[in-house]
Amino acid sequence: MSDSSTRPPAASLRPFLPSDTPALAAILSAAIFELTSEDYDPDQQEGWAAVVADEETLGKRLAGALTLVAERDGEVVGFIALADNKHIDLLYVHPEVAGEGVAAVLCDAIERLALARGATSLTCDASDTALGFFQKRGYVARQRNSVLRGAVWLGDTTVEKKLTGGAAGG
Repeated sequence: MSDSSTRPPAASLRPFLPSDTPALAAILSAAIFELTSEDYDPDQQEGWAAVVADEETLGKRLAGALTLVAERDGEVVGFIALADNKHIDLLYVHPEVAGEGVAAVLCDAIERLALARGATSLTCDASDTALGFFQKRGYVARQRNSVLRGAVWLGDTTVEKKLTGGAAGG
């Protein structure tokens, strides 16, 4: 390779298949419990994870969105779901690949696809854990939210990014 970096490629992407649902539910749960403890307490994590405990409902949610799955060496390592071509509904990576560029590859792809489909901006309700990631990508905080998950409240922030044609060739 001409690249002096020895890091593996962040990930390859493909469309979501219904058979991916159990693996994506496991990634979502692992990400919540292993990556968010500095921002959310155990009760909040439990309430958040309970949202995806029903794989059938999660599968329908993912199938109803534009969902991309990230793989590395044949293993599913993350996913992103775009709802209504304007809102990043879900973005999760496996804790073992956190910080290795997988989320960035997923975001780059979904931003390009949304732009190509006519979107002028994207929003996301970013967890406190993910807020810095989105801000580094040019998303701007619009409002703070309190979300009820089960019997507990979680804080998140609605962020928005204006899309431009640069990455999509416009």
